[in-house]
Amino acid sequence: MDQAKGLRSVVKNQGLSRSQAGMASDKKNLPRVIAVTSGKGGVGKTNIVGNLAVSLSRMGWRVVIVDADVGLANIDIIFNLRPEYNIRHVIRSEKTLSQVMVESDHGIKILPGGSGFADLTQLNDGEKLNLLSEFEGLSDQADIIFVDTGAGISSNVLYFNAACDECIVIATREPTSITDAYAMMKVMSREYGTRHFKLIVNMVDSDTEAKKVYASLSGALDKFLKNVVLEYVGCIPFDKQLQQAVQKRGLIMDTAPDSLSAKALDEIAKTVGNSPARTDFNGSLTFFMQKAFQAAT
Repeated sequence: MDQAKGLRSVVKNQGLSRSQAGMASDKKNLPRVIAVTSGKGGVGKTNIVGNLAVSLSRMGWRVVIVDADVGLANIDIIFNLRPEYNIRHVIRSEKTLSQVMVESDHGIKILPGGSGFADLTQLNDGEKLNLLSEFEGLSDQADIIFVDTGAGISSNVLYFNAACDECIVIATREPTSITDAYAMMKVMSREYGTRHFKLIVNMVDSDTEAKKVYASLSGALDKFLKNVVLEYVGCIPFDKQLQQAVQKRGLIMDTAPDSLSAKALDEIAKTVGNSPARTDFNGSLTFFMQKAFQAAT
């Protein structure tokens, strides 16, 4: 038996036992693992993740952010954190996840990525199983786990998106953003079988403009792909106060909580928090890592 096949066997068996255990528990107490992604960079993805996390935290949700933006990890910057370690130290068995995770003033736990999330195909079986073991303890620490992925359709971005229970796509009104968002969903659908996406439109002048972006993407999906659903979650208006917060490496929920963009983010957070879990939702961050590893082998 080759090593990859051996790992898949272990992963499958672990997932089965956790699934059986989950059936006997209350699924409402299990966390939702949500990827936040984009087809194009520069659309405000990481900033949206941070602000949504703050809004949800203030509503009483326990939130964990996994920074999976390989090589460009910066979620810690907008929270004004300076983590000493990142996931690479866990991969090397130098630190545990609890030693690597940092907590913001809002009570949000963050797993720094740094350059540590190497391409999953480059990790050996021992490193993968070590991560699975470490991630086991995170599932009872959160209600919602955001996975802040990179942009585009690189292998790691696709792995993380495919592994999560839900996938939120960030787009703007720019034609390149719309085109790249469609391309990303097309690849996810055809290569990984993802059939449901959620859309947040950023930096628009009005809700009407945002819904035009949604109509364009939804129409393309209906025309060229089978059984793919795009759900409109909301939009964030272009706001100078938000731009100022970004430039200062801060969060609009802290600097201007009464601004138009902050109020829009609060509404989106309510929609995300109150939306029902997927019927095939497993609710385990370990299961998320299992699926990511399976997609990579």
